[in-house]
Amino acid sequence: MNHTLSVLVENKPGVLTRIASLFARRGFNIDSLAVGITEDPTLSRMTIVVSAEDTPIEQITKQLHKLINVLKIQDLDPKEMIDRELVLFKVNAPPERRHEIIEIANVFRAKIVDVGKNSLTIEATGAGDKLAAMEDLLRAYGIKELARTGKIALARGSKDPQ
Repeated sequence: MNHTLSVLVENKPGVLTRIASLFARRGFNIDSLAVGITEDPTLSRMTIVVSAEDTPIEQITKQLHKLINVLKIQDLDPKEMIDRELVLFKVNAPPERRHEIIEIANVFRAKIVDVGKNSLTIEATGAGDKLAAMEDLLRAYGIKELARTGKIALARGSKDPQ
């Protein structure tokens, strides 16, 4: 089972290394990792996607809590989170087939961000399954390069107590 962990950490050098090392020592493979500064410049949010059973993920979260720079950990419920990824596709696009590729981009609400002599670069954001579906369609034209970010996620609802 995939778990999406949202980990709030101090924005200091070495924190990412310590957290990644903890997962490696426990034998977990990180499927996706995204780190970025939050609304508070002294804090960063790490979004970590890992495949694990429920009991081992509980062990990992307990170990994470022991790290000095870790402030808060949430195992996000897939039904109660908003998640997105970004992908850039560089696709073979001879002039006579460009309109087909542009139509695919439009259907997925993606943007053409670069036009080359025989290629188009497309930027798409969304849920992982949407991006995978787009990738499947673009493979027929030949994907020259692909770059994909890790998943970023937040729990649904307001931050303010009610």
